[in-house]
Parts: sequence; C-alpha cells; structure tokens
Amino acid sequence: MRETVPPFREPTLKGDYQRPDPDAHAGAHEPGLTCAPAAASADGAFARGMPDGTGLAQTCAHEQVFTFTGAWDVGSISRMTSRLLRHCAGVCAACGVRGDAPVVHLDLAEVSRLDTAGAQLLCRAAANMAAAGAHVVWHVPDTGRAMLLDRVRAIDISTVPRERRISPVLRALNAIGASFVEEWEQARSIIGFLGMFLVSLAAAAVRPWRLRWVSIVHHMEQTGIQAVPIVALLTFLIGLVTAYMGSEQFTRFGAQVFVVNLIEVSTLRELGVLLTALIVAGRSGSSFTAQIGAMVANEEVDAMRSMGLDPMEVLVIPRVVALVLMLPVLTFIADFMGVLGGGIASWLSLGISPGAFAVRFLEITRLANFVTGLVKAPFFALIIGIVGCFQGFRVTGSAESVGRLTTQAVVEAIFLVIVANAGFAILFMSLGV
Repeated sequence: MRETVPPFREPTLKGDYQRPDPDAHAGAHEPGLTCAPAAASADGAFARGMPDGTGLAQTCAHEQVFTFTGAWDVGSISRMTSRLLRHCAGVCAACGVRGDAPVVHLDLAEVSRLDTAGAQLLCRAAANMAAAGAHVVWHVPDTGRAMLLDRVRAIDISTVPRERRISPVLRALNAIGASFVEEWEQARSIIGFLGMFLVSLAAAAVRPWRLRWVSIVHHMEQTGIQAVPIVALLTFLIGLVTAYMGSEQFTRFGAQVFVVNLIEVSTLRELGVLLTALIVAGRSGSSFTAQIGAMVANEEVDAMRSMGLDPMEVLVIPRVVALVLMLPVLTFIADFMGVLGGGIASWLSLGISPGAFAVRFLEITRLANFVTGLVKAPFFALIIGIVGCFQGFRVTGSAESVGRLTTQAVVEAIFLVIVANAGFAILFMSLGV
C-alpha cells in the first residue's frame, strides 16, 4: 500500500511557504484500534483470524475483539498508547466482576507496519490482560510479524535487574581503591616513559648529529626566554612579601637585621627554584601536553612513525633538553629578583639602605644555599618535561581528552615537583648541606 505523502510547496523569496499539517493528511499509515464484542465483528477481521466459526454465538458475551489497523511503529504508537491501555483496563475490570475468564482476540490482519516498539506495546497490553485473568488469543496472519511478537514476548521486562545497593562507606572505599590502582598504573607508565627517554637520549648522545639542535634552540626560547618576565615579576613580589612579613616579626625582638638572613635562606635555597618550577609547570608543561596531544589527535604522530621517524627523538628530547638547560637560568634570575624585592622591602619598611643590605647579604650568604637551589632545577625540569610529554601521548583524539590531560599534566607536575623538593630537603639535611 502506498503511503500518503503530504503535499510540498517550494519556498519562495516572498516567504509564502507554510509548513504542512501532518494530521490533516492522515492516511493508511496512521494507527487504528477498534474494540468490539465478538459478535459485532464475526464477519470481519475476527472471522479472518479464527480457524473456524464454531462456538461464536455461545461465547460472544464474554469475548472482545481488538482490531488493529495502520502502522504500529515507533513514530506513531504514541497517539494510540493511552487508548489501548484504557481498553485493557476495561477488560481487567471486567475480569474482576465476572466469575469466568473473558476471551480477548487481538487481530493484526489490517496492520500495515509493525516494529519492535509497537510489538512491545501490544505484548505489554496482552500481558496486563492475561495477568488480570483474561484469555488472550493472537491472530497474526503474517509470519514475520508473528516471529517478531514471539521474540518480544520472550523478553521478560518485569524482571529488570535492580542496582545493587552499596553503603556509602563501601562506595567511598571502592572509589579510593580504584584511584590508588589508577595512579599506581600511571606511575608505572611514567617510569617506563622515562626509561624510553633515557635510552633515546643515550643513543642521541652517542650520535650527536641526530640531535635536532634547531628544535632545541626553538624550545629554549619558548620555555626559557619568553618565561623571564613572568618569573621575574612573581619572584620579585614574593621576595617583597617575605621581607615585609619577616620585618614585622623581627621588629618585636629588635632583630630587624636578621631579615636579610631570612631572605637569603628562603630565596636562594627554596623559594626561587620552587616558584620557578611551579610557573614553568603551568606554562611549559601544559604547552607540551597540548602540542603533542593535538598532533596525536590529528594523526601526525602516526604519520611520523610511518615515515620512519622516532617521536621520542623528534618531539620529546628537544623539549626536555631545552627545559633542563633553561630552568637553572630561570632559577638564577628568580633568585636575583627575589633578593632585589627583599632589599627594596627592607629599605622601605626597616630603613636598611641598599648598600647596608648588600654588605650584610654578602657577609651571610652561603654558597651551599645557592648551589642547592641550582642543583634541584634540572631534576624539576626533567619531571615537568617527562610528565607533560607523557600526558600528550595519552590523548585519544578528542578535544575533551586534550583539555583533560593538559590539566592533569599540570597537576601531576606540580605535585611531583613538591614531592621531589621535600625529598631533596630531607637528603640535604641528612648530608648536612
């Protein structure tokens, strides 16, 4: 049977097009339902589905025929669901009043289209009437639709598995355990990535001509020279604040001159290199992840491998080597600017002149404090570079993955830098440095 299609007018520039009303052209594709006693439809749809006509006159008072017509599919059953369930409710109510079980015939001879959604609705209605005590008889001439109904009826939708209830304590412990396992697996992966980097770096050291010096110099400019303004400004302000806070405390004991000692120890030994590493982790570590992640998403890394190029040699070594070379330089600049900020704060708050501050600073400065800060810088740079590049290679191809792993790279780099700084502090303390 051909489906009736609503007429369509081509829209014009005058805007006289109007959307056709789908309900105004209802045809054979619209679903239909007729509910009548068996005697009223004995010569119609019901007679077609009965194997014979015997016993009709005697049982018609307790028999109902549901005649379905049109298309019963996912696009049209919503208009007939309430009507079908209302008829089913009437049959269920009649089952409770009468002593004997009524017979309900479901005639699908006039159905033009039936899909899984329509079959599920019909089976649900039949199940409701059967549960109330009615005897449901199907009349489905089409073999394919009969198989579909059999398949849908075989699915027991009443026994949907319920979600297992878990106490909040167990759920929290499960989440903590899962996070520990994930972090452990990721730590193992990072260590493996570090081993691959060291092997590639050793191979490149044996054959220096394989090093990409142009790429190294380019990343030295990006990670080092372009980071000088932000590093200098922040460490200058931190030195300023440290001197102001120290002067307020030392003034209570008349020991204002020891503010210089505070600035020397805190800036040269800890704050200079630590602040520089944190700034570089947020600036360059995220940049490494985003750049490599974008290349992974665009399949540039796969193309590089197909060309016989090693991504570790092309992408990772130049970035990490450049960062390892430039972070000590940035640390030196941070130390200088932190001491400069502390000197200006001492001059403004305590009246210590720049000359007196310089003389006092040179008298108490220990070379060990300065060297300790510089020694930690290459290790911090290695951590930042390895974590940033590792997370970049973990990108799966979506923009959401790039953003999530970029954030994760910054957080992990900052965390590992602080942990490494604590480890260095314990080590140097045990060595008496």
